[in-house]
Amino acid sequence: MKNLRNKKILLIICGGIAAYKSLELIRILKKNSCHIKTILTKGAMEFITPLSVSSLSNEKVFLDLFDFKNEAEMDHITLSRWADVIVFAPATANKIAQLSNGLAEDLATTVALASNKDIYLVPAMNVRMWENKITRTNLQKLIYSGYKIIGPDIGEMACGEYGEGKFSDTTKVLKIIDSYFKILEENKDFKALITAGPTREYIDPVRFITNRSSGKQGYAIADELQKNGFETTLISGPTNLKSPEGVKIFNVNSADEMYEKTIENLPVDVAIFTAAVSDFRAKQINIEKIKKESFDKIEIVKTKDILDYTSKHNKLRPKLVIGFAAETNNLDKNSKNKLIEKNCDWIVANDISNKQIGFDSEYNEVKIFQRNKPNIENISITTKEMIAKKLVEKISSELKANG
Repeated sequence: MKNLRNKKILLIICGGIAAYKSLELIRILKKNSCHIKTILTKGAMEFITPLSVSSLSNEKVFLDLFDFKNEAEMDHITLSRWADVIVFAPATANKIAQLSNGLAEDLATTVALASNKDIYLVPAMNVRMWENKITRTNLQKLIYSGYKIIGPDIGEMACGEYGEGKFSDTTKVLKIIDSYFKILEENKDFKALITAGPTREYIDPVRFITNRSSGKQGYAIADELQKNGFETTLISGPTNLKSPEGVKIFNVNSADEMYEKTIENLPVDVAIFTAAVSDFRAKQINIEKIKKESFDKIEIVKTKDILDYTSKHNKLRPKLVIGFAAETNNLDKNSKNKLIEKNCDWIVANDISNKQIGFDSEYNEVKIFQRNKPNIENISITTKEMIAKKLVEKISSELKANG
């Protein structure tokens, strides 16, 4: 498994009979030249010892959040930043419940809450605990938050019962993590550009024409692309959002500025136009504030169509051009028309008449329209982060399939 070589794995071992299998996981990871640090929860120490873990990992084992010597170095921060990926193995029902509720009750949960890395859970528990509705709800919350789940397997358990809940085969766990790093490595060859947020077209020093957009969906896509290895550039209109870590960002105000920055950063492999660019601007910006009685003298003109220009450019056109459409009615018809008129490869559309999704909301629901493909893909209502994950997975597959 060559993609594991020199990768930094933070392994968090939770309490459960399957904890002993983590020792085999450490052994194989070390065999594949991984750097491993471990956190052993209080419950895990009922099944395996720190000495056995440190002997296999050749590293210090971290135990207690409130160890003065450890916390002098802020281990919950340094460990989460050190790792390339974090793996809870085994992940018990109790630990899943703590994580899903954002608790920071020990070093393990505090590291997860402070982490900016992908986190894998390898669940292991009794079949009834696994099938319990509360456990399933907790898992769904974690999946929506970006956690990745491996297993569990079906088989006979230590308690004598049979069913789903067994710790996944260690080879399977290793293959999935190896594949994760493989995808990151492959995606490093791809460049992505995203536009996000609104634009402001000033009429005078205090007034402007704009569109209602928080930029949340575009920022989520940029963040997910970067996490998946893409060299990512974000061109953003005015928002109150924190810049995604590792993403090259250009802040702009007007449609003209967004247009210029987009052209400057082409060519790329994929361009995703989520920005709500104002369709009109004042022909001339007044230096002084316009009085109300003079408003009928304001002349407006169309702004530059960034999506149209990019998708129809002979030399600068990306391999994959994705436009976004926010519609209040006739969503399918309008989206299909936009797909053709703008020469896009995909249109991702949402119905903004639904107040639960879209502008300002943390949630979205979209349809994906693709050129030369009659089937419309639906992503049901979920977090914007989950929409981003599904779109990036699809983008990655498309780029690899088409060379």
